[in-house]
Amino acid sequence: MPKARSEEKTAIGPFWSGTITFGLVSVPVELVPANRSNHLSLRSLAPDGTPLRRQYVSSETGRELSPHALVRAYDRGKAGYVVVTDDELDKLAPEKTRDIDLRMFVDVNQIHPIYYEHGYLLMPAGESAKAYRLLAAVLESAHRAGIATFVMRGKEYLISIIAETGILRAETMRFKDEIRSPAEVGLPKIPKVSAKAAQRFEKIITQKAASSLPLGELHDPPTEVLMKIVKSKQAHKENVVVHAESGEEADSDLAATLKKSPPARHRLRRKSRTTAKPRHAQRIRPRRSGGARRAA
Repeated sequence: MPKARSEEKTAIGPFWSGTITFGLVSVPVELVPANRSNHLSLRSLAPDGTPLRRQYVSSETGRELSPHALVRAYDRGKAGYVVVTDDELDKLAPEKTRDIDLRMFVDVNQIHPIYYEHGYLLMPAGESAKAYRLLAAVLESAHRAGIATFVMRGKEYLISIIAETGILRAETMRFKDEIRSPAEVGLPKIPKVSAKAAQRFEKIITQKAASSLPLGELHDPPTEVLMKIVKSKQAHKENVVVHAESGEEADSDLAATLKKSPPARHRLRRKSRTTAKPRHAQRIRPRRSGGARRAA
């Protein structure tokens, strides 16, 4: 198994700093992402190796528009689009503040994990180490989470602050209307089961029970294999397109490389024809801006 990314010693700096406030207490902290994406991002290229870019195009006329010419609107289906102006969106923007306003403390077990969205680590800032440790110790011993709001990048977020092994963690939370119920997704009612069937399931679960979660199993084999392919091709200079500004030339014509596997290309073309939507059916989705929203 390749070396886990978590073993890499890379310094991660905070991207937000502020103060946890409740009552007369204030604890300066810094925010650091608690996770990172391990998925490889693939860039789309033209047959000649030129990187492609997205454009805004009118679905009616096909005319290209600049981002500055766009008008944001809410899609009301058959009723049409309701335009929302920049001034209206600006009024929804929260007041800029560096405070994490702790409003209440709840039993940490009362918060269902489905409400958690993005995790962050809270680090003590300045000379707040003592107050930070004290807050973490009290929250952990009381099994409570602090519910707070704070503003980041022009948006207000609802978060829960949880203490584990003396470290404070902040979890941005989804809103109630974003959680689907079993009835909404069409799950049938749970039928009654016999005691014999339940015992059979319990036996299987007991046989496969583990004392702890094997973290070594939490890896992404497809991404690891894909990264090996990329590194191997780069090492052998196979199908490598070099950026023009580097002053080097590509080792081969990308278009010629693609012609080596015509069956795959034909399958892709047939699939794209069957799944593509008519131009008149495309809709422009409004951007989300302002108000208390989820973390990006």
